[in-house]
Amino acid sequence: MPLFEEYLEKLKQRRKKNKISREFQEIGLQLAQLLGDEKHKSLYIKLAKEKNQQELLNLAKRISEMKNIENKGGYFMRVLFGNKNKNNSK
Repeated sequence: MPLFEEYLEKLKQRRKKNKISREFQEIGLQLAQLLGDEKHKSLYIKLAKEKNQQELLNLAKRISEMKNIENKGGYFMRVLFGNKNKNNSK
């Protein structure tokens, strides 16, 4: 394969990867905005890659509506990973 064609093929592959990651980025940014925790947006993007996105958004929406919680991002993480931490401590 000539060098030029090889270069074009690599560009196509990068575009495909970027399309996928844009979806995760959008979900992660939505989570960060809902929870008022933009400084940890990279963490939410990573979660969007690994977890069910609709469940994450539903949970974040419920937590964002709670008025008595100051650190909504922290509470989100406790709810999301709470069961795992309880199982590991036994």
